Amino acid sequence: MKYDYLVVGAGLSGATIAYALKQKGKKVLVVEQRSEVGGNIATHLQDGIHVHAYGPHIFHTSLEDVWNFVNSIVPFAPFVNSPIANYHGELYHLPFNMNTFKELWGISDPEEAKKKIAEETKPYSLIEPKNLEEQALKLVGPTIYKKLIKEYTEKQWGRDCADLPSFIIKRLPLRFEFNNNYFNDPYQGIPEGGFSALINNLLKGIEVLLDTDYLKHKEELTSLCAKTIYTGQLDSFFDYSLGRLEYRSLRFESKILPVDDYQHNPVVNFTSHDFAYTRVCEHKHFDHNCQNHHSTYVTYEYPDTFAPGKIPYYPVNDEKNSLLADAYKEKALTLTGKVYFLGRLANYKYLDMDKTIAEALKLVSCLD
Repeated sequence: MKYDYLVVGAGLSGATIAYALKQKGKKVLVVEQRSEVGGNIATHLQDGIHVHAYGPHIFHTSLEDVWNFVNSIVPFAPFVNSPIANYHGELYHLPFNMNTFKELWGISDPEEAKKKIAEETKPYSLIEPKNLEEQALKLVGPTIYKKLIKEYTEKQWGRDCADLPSFIIKRLPLRFEFNNNYFNDPYQGIPEGGFSALINNLLKGIEVLLDTDYLKHKEELTSLCAKTIYTGQLDSFFDYSLGRLEYRSLRFESKILPVDDYQHNPVVNFTSHDFAYTRVCEHKHFDHNCQNHHSTYVTYEYPDTFAPGKIPYYPVNDEKNSLLADAYKEKALTLTGKVYFLGRLANYKYLDMDKTIAEALKLVSCLD
């Protein structure tokens, strides 16, 4: 065999495990069907601004070892995500905290806010939620649900909230303090030079074949390597033999504007059906080195149906798809020792970036 491992996919999962295998002295070949590395966290330099090409990403973790790992690859600049919600022109701070409650109800005291939430949720306290709408009403009541959850979620998933499973929002954190930090994790930041700098450094010294569809050259590529680590779509590996898993996709419209500042915040969520897009990102605000630019780069993010040829972003983890994914995973178990399935797509589950890295490093520790 020419290589010890074939890694399919040069996103965060693939790049991390390729790096870790190289550190163990293994010879690795990475194949990527896109024309660039990085997957959905790839960043592009546009007019001096690091643009999050496939939607905004903020690294956050409570895992100190993972934080130390990524900073050993590329230094991270501190960044706190504090999005704004726009509902029919009304602006609200996210996540739901005392700033939000003051904007909604004019309440400044945490005890008053708790009382107000209790009043709002009381009519729904005894129900056993059968769908997302009932779950949200039970957790936060009608005001927050109507203005900040309902229409945004319907745009995101392409379904009425009454037709979505309740587990999508198992909980909705409420902060009874004036704190707009979207994440609770102690370690938060963005790589200096963008996320592509992280991926490029992970893959330094490793052979990478771009514009290469593994599934079209499976036999040839597999013959070169002793073992395969697959990070692509679970169902496509098995040629959809049991059926196709469902996803939601996204599409983006971007433009450079000749102004210093467009929306005064990195991310603004548009939570009503007034706009087809769910959020607008102004990329210069993610990078402390870009604040003096006299132009700005903005991206409008639209939820989209998934179809072959589009990028799968979010698994639709309803009962039907979960059962199908489990069936594919049973098939995958028969390949143990030859093919390992790693990451979001290969496991049909949503993973934050830190968990993606932790999963890859854990797998490497089990490999010879």
